Amino acid sequence: MSLSKGVEKRMAMQQFQPPSLIGATNATVNTNSINPFLDRFTAARAAGPVMAYEYKAMKPKKQLKEIVKVLKPEKKKFLKIPYSFKYNYKDRCVICGTQKFWTADDTRRPPLPLHKVRKGYPMRGTYCEKHAAIHMQYEMLEQQILAEEHGLSFSAYIPSARSLNPVNLVKSGPLTNLRQEDINSLSSLGWSISPPRNASASPEEQLYSLMIQQSAMSERVKSLLTNGVEVPVETTESEA
Repeated sequence: MSLSKGVEKRMAMQQFQPPSLIGATNATVNTNSINPFLDRFTAARAAGPVMAYEYKAMKPKKQLKEIVKVLKPEKKKFLKIPYSFKYNYKDRCVICGTQKFWTADDTRRPPLPLHKVRKGYPMRGTYCEKHAAIHMQYEMLEQQILAEEHGLSFSAYIPSARSLNPVNLVKSGPLTNLRQEDINSLSSLGWSISPPRNASASPEEQLYSLMIQQSAMSERVKSLLTNGVEVPVETTESEA
């Protein structure tokens, strides 16, 4: 018995798009592949694994409008007329309806969703892992646009376990190694820094130490020429 084309298409869509149930996580919903029957906008709003949103527009301001449209909360519909919000419940994603409970120590925890994304009143729901990552992408894009308007350079901050450890933020103990930039900076301020002397040093090591001293003295000369040197003027007895 052969099936019609419409039935085969519906069966294929059900195979690629499992239902988004309450309690389902991103690890159990649509992890095998992206639904090929969904367009870019619908696929970005559907439940699924964490992935970066690919913009359709090229300009940053148009990209901002595009990603804000993706992050707008899902609304109920009656006769195709939107009203109220569909998933405005505690611990549920306001976009796809996936249940997600965020802990207070989770670094990926998103802010409270606003009903107009950029402004408006806070909602009772939250974002799932997928849409929390898209919201972080939206924040980075907003910062990039703000930096370009003021002529500043912007680089995305990626937190890591080492950068968040307070022990690594404080350096204790004396310095035993100096970089060439540190030597040049201290020499330009008037410090005299020379490498340790060793009688058994090879000619190559002696040449390297002399090159370091020469570079440091050059930085000191540049600093004096930049700041200016006051030359005392000697007055003769006749002029006095």
